[in-house]
Amino acid sequence: MTTPTLLIVEDEPAVREMLAFALHQAGYQTLEAASVREAETHLAHRFPDLILLDWMLPEVSGTEYTRRLKKDPNTQDIPIIMLTARAEEEDKIRGLDLGVDDYITKPFSPRELLARIKAVLRRSGADGDQVLEGGTLRLDPRSHRVTGQGADIPLGPTEYRLLHFFMQHAERVYNRAQLLDHVWGGDVYVEERTVDVHIRRLRKALAIQQCDVYIQTVRGTGYRFSTQL
Repeated sequence: MTTPTLLIVEDEPAVREMLAFALHQAGYQTLEAASVREAETHLAHRFPDLILLDWMLPEVSGTEYTRRLKKDPNTQDIPIIMLTARAEEEDKIRGLDLGVDDYITKPFSPRELLARIKAVLRRSGADGDQVLEGGTLRLDPRSHRVTGQGADIPLGPTEYRLLHFFMQHAERVYNRAQLLDHVWGGDVYVEERTVDVHIRRLRKALAIQQCDVYIQTVRGTGYRFSTQL
């Protein structure tokens, strides 16, 4: 099962460290950024499953950064929870109008934040337990079962993780380095060409039920899962 990765964009070190600690304790992977510039560096290498974004940031505000993220096709579907000390209803409505998925006012308890994160991930389909469907494919994480056109498709563990990740992030293009980070983990050394090997194995297994067409090569960029043929 793919562990959700959360990007924390918060310029106060104490708050950022508290968030990272609470999230690690809850079983999430985290990326940390003190500014939009640092956040962009992370996004150049991998896309998180959710962004915790502070409203008041140096140089570029959280609201302006939300606008940028929602305009970019590669990041527009990443859920955002805004962290802010602004409690006025008008400010909350402004954030939600920008496309923020939830809004939590400082100070907040880690327990409340974790509950909100879980709810947003569940709605976005990135919580790891939701049944995923795309075209004639169906993946059930609870039973670890993949079917195509109603028939079982046996997959090896790495091919299963690849397909799970692709179906969680349908239509997004990922290069080899990003897939290594998300599927194998950033602390594992694997050559990038290994990704191609497992993509071929995944396609071969899916071809049994004519589902291999969903794993698409984007020339010069990487791979994506898409039912738009």
